Amino acid sequence: MGLFNRAEKHEEIEKPEAEVPVIKIDSIYHGLEYLVQLVKEIRPVRQKNYKEAELKFKALFYQLQNDKKALFSLRKALLSQFLNSDFVPALTQSGMLGSRGVLQELVTKVKHRILPPLLEPNNFLYVINHVFYKKNDNVWVEKIDRKLWINFFEVLGIQVSVTNKSILQQLNESLHILAQRTVTLGLEREIMRNYPNLNYQEYPFFLLDQAVQKYFLLYQSNAPREDISNAVRQIVDVIKNCKEIIDSISELRRKNGTSLSQTYILIRIEQHLERIMVITDVLDSDYNFNTDRFLDYFIRVITYEKKKNSIREFLSANFSFLAFKITEHGGTRGEKYITATRKEYWSMLKSAMGGGFFVSFTALIKNLITKVPLPPFWLGFAYSANYAVGFQVMHETHTTLATKQPAFTASALASNLDYFKEYRKPDMYALAITIARTSRSQLASFFGNLIIVFPLAYGLAALYHYVTGQYLLDNKAAIHMLEEQHPFLSLSILYACFTGFFLFLSGLIAGYVENGINYGRVGERLKNHPVFKNTLRPKKLEKVTRYVENNMGALVGNVALGFFLGMAGFFGHIFGFPFDIRHITIASGNSAIAYYTTGNAPGKTFLLTVLAGVLLIGLFNFLVSFALAFLLAVKSRDIRLRDYPEMATVVTKFFIKFPLDFFFPPKYPREIDEVKRKFRFKKSL
Repeated sequence: MGLFNRAEKHEEIEKPEAEVPVIKIDSIYHGLEYLVQLVKEIRPVRQKNYKEAELKFKALFYQLQNDKKALFSLRKALLSQFLNSDFVPALTQSGMLGSRGVLQELVTKVKHRILPPLLEPNNFLYVINHVFYKKNDNVWVEKIDRKLWINFFEVLGIQVSVTNKSILQQLNESLHILAQRTVTLGLEREIMRNYPNLNYQEYPFFLLDQAVQKYFLLYQSNAPREDISNAVRQIVDVIKNCKEIIDSISELRRKNGTSLSQTYILIRIEQHLERIMVITDVLDSDYNFNTDRFLDYFIRVITYEKKKNSIREFLSANFSFLAFKITEHGGTRGEKYITATRKEYWSMLKSAMGGGFFVSFTALIKNLITKVPLPPFWLGFAYSANYAVGFQVMHETHTTLATKQPAFTASALASNLDYFKEYRKPDMYALAITIARTSRSQLASFFGNLIIVFPLAYGLAALYHYVTGQYLLDNKAAIHMLEEQHPFLSLSILYACFTGFFLFLSGLIAGYVENGINYGRVGERLKNHPVFKNTLRPKKLEKVTRYVENNMGALVGNVALGFFLGMAGFFGHIFGFPFDIRHITIASGNSAIAYYTTGNAPGKTFLLTVLAGVLLIGLFNFLVSFALAFLLAVKSRDIRLRDYPEMATVVTKFFIKFPLDFFFPPKYPREIDEVKRKFRFKKSL
């Protein structure tokens, strides 16, 4: 048949320890039962104990290297399944996103959870589900060392030169289905809108259809093998051009925005192109099989089959698509909050001091509003409007509020771990440098805010006293306000966590609106709106549209944050449960105003504890906001942090080697090559 040819070279695996038994494969097993028994011998007792599975797998691998009869039996068992099964569904459906709507997919999965769909015995997916029948088999399959899997497949001989007509027919059928779906997806409006002046004769997705049709003509006419191989290689070349289209659209998403539909289509196209590459590896007859790509396919199919009816996984995947849409612009904005040079650092500090200036007046106005006898709802509304105006003034004046940074810097940081980068594994040195830059930038903004807020708010309280002859707060209210920031006499830390969540949520809202404006080309549509076009002067219209494009997302986010913070106390009051907010800069301003009223009356220990409480409020504002934004950004990019166990080690060693980088920038920006030389780590990290 030529389906399995012995690989000429493979990496030797060390003989297992003496106490590990060599797996015995009974020759009486044939076909499917043989494969079931073989996997049963590898499967660990506890599904998460992949080390046990890996050890058993090494024993099997060692036996196959030294027992030609066992290797022949395994090849024969696999070949029997290929020859007697329909593997088209495994190639064209399993492990790939569906084309139906979210609601239809969800209903189907609910029904299949109750009563799983029937698979015919001649379906290769039946074989996969029969062999890997345990619910969590994908866990240990994924965890086994990739090199071990690759060596196993190479020894097994998945070097394909297919001559069997039945197998070729199924491969060609799968290729035809996948190619047609890919071309259709490539013609979707969400893709084509990026190429308004497209030359259809050169569009890669049209060329893919032509290349596939050319291959079929040659195959059906029994053309020489060399001609068929050249046709297959032409398909591969066109696929590379299609991938370039996908990559360019992915880059444009940062600038032009994206939609849930576009993200979904792009992922489906990538999946189809990868699956076509698996098939062309088999069809090109050059004996140069990409085992690494085949392994990705193998693991993906097993994982999908184990999770295909999981409602949790389905909802999680769709949530990831939506999250990516929201966070993509957050990453772009976050980059401006990460300082690399000393000039940028001082600029950040100056901007934060400007933010502290405006927060001081926001705190003053908030305390003035308290003096107005308003019902609880309207009091909360007035607080909200005051906060929203203050936040927007900071945005318009390009000043910085420290607590708004984490929602954006977290997304920028997560982009360093993005699987969609040019390299599959990110550079941990670059990540460590980015973390250090993020740390010092955040500290600079906190310091810049606080160094202005406390003395200026204190001065404004003194000015009010001087002008009116009265304190802004009476003594009882001032003591109560100080107690509200006290970490032990109040729930300030809990309320700081609530505030961190609201900071995160407002960042999401801002990113969502900004993405929608860019993707929907709202600016261009405003310019061409007949009413605006005929009533506004061109310069005025240009100014309005530019403002909407550049500021509307921030405006909506600031209004949302203002109302989150201003109305929290009202909802806590009417529902009768402990629910309020504590924001570090506002808390600092309130503490300064209260301190002016009380002086040292409460005692130095009390006042120092309140000051520590304010700093703790800032810490929890930051931690909650950053953690939620980072986890969302990681989730949206389909990143699993457990895949980067070396990350903590590299960052820790970077901190030990360059501790000051986390607080103040070096004279010259730290370069990756410099860090590598200092650490002398292997590039594989």
